[in-house]
Amino acid sequence: MPGDDGSWDLVRAVQAGDVATFDRIYQRYQPALLGYFRGRQFDPATAEDLTSETFVRALQAIHQVSDRGRDLAAWLLTIARNLALDHRRSGRVRREMPTSELPEWGAAPVDGPEKRVLAAIELDEAARRIALLTVEQRQCLLLRRVHGLSVTETAAAMRRSETAVRALHHRAGRQLSALATS
Repeated sequence: MPGDDGSWDLVRAVQAGDVATFDRIYQRYQPALLGYFRGRQFDPATAEDLTSETFVRALQAIHQVSDRGRDLAAWLLTIARNLALDHRRSGRVRREMPTSELPEWGAAPVDGPEKRVLAAIELDEAARRIALLTVEQRQCLLLRRVHGLSVTETAAAMRRSETAVRALHHRAGRQLSALATS
C-alpha cells in the first residue's frame, strides 16, 4: 500500500469534522485495497463492492482510530481482511464454473462417488483438527495458507510482530501434525 506520510493528518481532519477530506484517504488507498481483493480471487464486481464497503466501515469507525505508530494502511487492511473473511463465510461466494469448463455430455466423471465420500471424510477430519487449535493459530493459518498473505501482511492484519506470526504459524503446523498422528 502507499506510504503513510500525512495519512494520520487526514484522519485527524476527518475526526475534526472535515468529512470531505476522507476523499483523499479514499483516493490514496482505493487502488491498493482493490488490488488486495482481486489478489484474493474475488471477481471484479465483488472486489469493487468489498473495497467500497471497506471505506464505508472505515468512515463509520474513524472516530475510534488513532495513530499508534502504525501505518494507516494496516488499519484499512484489517477492515478489508475481515470483510473478505465474512464474505467467504456468508455463503455469498458461489462456486461457479464457466460453461466452457463443464464436462461434455456423456463424458465419464473424473471422480466417482467413492472419491467424493472419502474427500468429505478427510475434510471433516481436517476441520475437527483445526477446531482444536487456538483462535490465533486458526486465524494465522487461514491468513497464511488459505488467503496467501505474507508474514508481513499477516502480522499487520493480526496486529502482531512478524516474529510472533512466524512462531504462531510454526506452532499451529506442529500441532496439526501431532493431531494427525493421534
